[in-house]
Amino acid sequence: MSQATTTDTTDTALRAAAGKYLTFRLGKESYGLAVLKVREIIRMQNITVVPQMPEYVKGVINLRGKVIPVIDLRQKFELETHETTELTCIVVVQIHLSTGEDRHMGLIVDAVEEVLNIAKNEIEETPDFGSKLSVDYIYGMAKVKNSVKTLLDIDKVVADSALEEIVRQA
Repeated sequence: MSQATTTDTTDTALRAAAGKYLTFRLGKESYGLAVLKVREIIRMQNITVVPQMPEYVKGVINLRGKVIPVIDLRQKFELETHETTELTCIVVVQIHLSTGEDRHMGLIVDAVEEVLNIAKNEIEETPDFGSKLSVDYIYGMAKVKNSVKTLLDIDKVVADSALEEIVRQA
């Protein structure tokens, strides 16, 4: 692939990543989800455990008569565990499965920060961490207010086959 083609592809991807993001914290790090994917933010509640799930799948909640699977993003990203606080909440997102279906899923986050409008010139491509590490679930790195926020493609975060099967069955 020529340098011009690579630059054009990267430029197109970053342009697509520009827009409004709900930002949240996991530990000391900030992440962003496209606002159009976010359905609502709810306080932590009792989660019904489902046996034999991956450790990051906490179970399901009943949200106005709908059963919604809930995952702990800290555990999904293999971050150190953290105690639940009054700021811990569940961000309910709509994900697009590989089957073409759209489903809701809850994401446990440490705290919601704000909604930001992130321009293309504030987004840099994801650094190359080496060939063994997949970062295709990251749109890019946003430079906002003297900090860096990792912009997530939530569909790809939950794209593993086991998690998709859990969501499909809910």
